[in-house]
Amino acid sequence: MASSAKLKAVGIAGPRAIAIAGPTASGKSALSMLVAQRWPAEIISVDSALVYRGMDIGTAKPTREELALVPHHLIDILDPTQSYSAAQFVQDATRLTAEINARGKLALLVGGTMLYFKALIEGIDAMPAATPEIRAQIDEEAALLGWPAMHAQLAQVDAVTAARLAPNDSQRIQRALEVHRSSGQPISFFHQRNDQKEQIAGINTARGATDSIASVPIISLEPASRAWLHERIAQRFAQMLQAGLIEEVRQLKARADLHLDLPSMRCVGYRQTWDMLDGLYSEAELKNKGIAATRQLAKRQITWQRSMQPPAFNKHVIAADSPTAARDALNLIESWA
Repeated sequence: MASSAKLKAVGIAGPRAIAIAGPTASGKSALSMLVAQRWPAEIISVDSALVYRGMDIGTAKPTREELALVPHHLIDILDPTQSYSAAQFVQDATRLTAEINARGKLALLVGGTMLYFKALIEGIDAMPAATPEIRAQIDEEAALLGWPAMHAQLAQVDAVTAARLAPNDSQRIQRALEVHRSSGQPISFFHQRNDQKEQIAGINTARGATDSIASVPIISLEPASRAWLHERIAQRFAQMLQAGLIEEVRQLKARADLHLDLPSMRCVGYRQTWDMLDGLYSEAELKNKGIAATRQLAKRQITWQRSMQPPAFNKHVIAADSPTAARDALNLIESWA
């Protein structure tokens, strides 16, 4: 990593990385651009949807102008047929933070995938990596038998995990079966080994590790008014429709290798638009469906945020709907610099 002296030379005397977390439409991207204009910085996306190429409108990707103004990472790195795990994110984010610091810049970790933040800061239980062959076998069985039947199979080998999963939760059922078939152990076995967490890509997950990304301060944008957030969500989804979301999904749907069981196609907005194109409801109804699904996502994100409490998380709450939110956040960072 860059030395403290090198970071001080560009006005960064405190943390080498800062996280900006918040629910969808809470102003994370705008704030990160303001920070990057005040301090030399590069942005690392903490978003499980922005990794996919060809999914631009429904994921609210940064504009070309924003990408040209500030370097962004972990955007457009995968095809929609591929999957991306929290463990992969931790490895990538840790490597990128070190590279950004080596350039004498601040790493800004910006996004709303709270699982990634938790994995980065708390660490991840060691468990078998994904196996393409086993995954393909499970997909074939699911196509023949259906996911409820696969859920029943899971209950026979891992009753603990099956009890907390819905019969149609294809992604998690698939992963649980994959772990069991590749290791002979239920995934719940690995989740219980909290005292055997690995150090992933050199992360020191011990508390008090002040020279580690594990102690990154988090600016948590949490709106005081749910109505404020709902209005922004509605406005943004309407803008996505005007920008061509339906046509974007139509082009993705035309690909023979994409289907609704893929993590990419389950992203909010894409699933609803796909269903509309399948004739499950009208284009006029799509707007309400998309807004409702985005509100549910935001609610889950806020619940995750509120669970991220000290001392495990170095969190600093900013009221996202405050007229002074951006100024408050910049002043906070100024106090660290």
